[in-house]
Amino acid sequence: QVQLVESGGGLVQAGGSLRLSCAASGSIFSINAMGWYRQAPGKERELVARIKRSGSTNFADSVKGRFTISRDNAKNTVYLQMNSLKPEDTAVYYCNALTIDGTRDYWGQGTQVTVSS
Repeated sequence: QVQLVESGGGLVQAGGSLRLSCAASGSIFSINAMGWYRQAPGKERELVARIKRSGSTNFADSVKGRFTISRDNAKNTVYLQMNSLKPEDTAVYYCNALTIDGTRDYWGQGTQVTVSS
């Protein structure tokens, strides 16, 4: 089992920045990719950014150039730096961890990000 604890959400004005953190514990040796998804009201959950143990990353087109993702393997923590935030970034952000064999993923409890115009 893997436990994920998120922090860093909140309310920010458009153009501002926030940093989300996700700390993993438990069977972390089984984890390859960690990332962030978000879900806005009335919409499906979507991938925002993901980083593999190797360091390779991928981002949703809507956040490219504004968000960065990083990973501290020593602390088992992944960070999502969000800059130039827009009202459409408002959503609940969920941390996700995917096992090496790709058969199982784990989710955090979610953290609310609200961007006011």
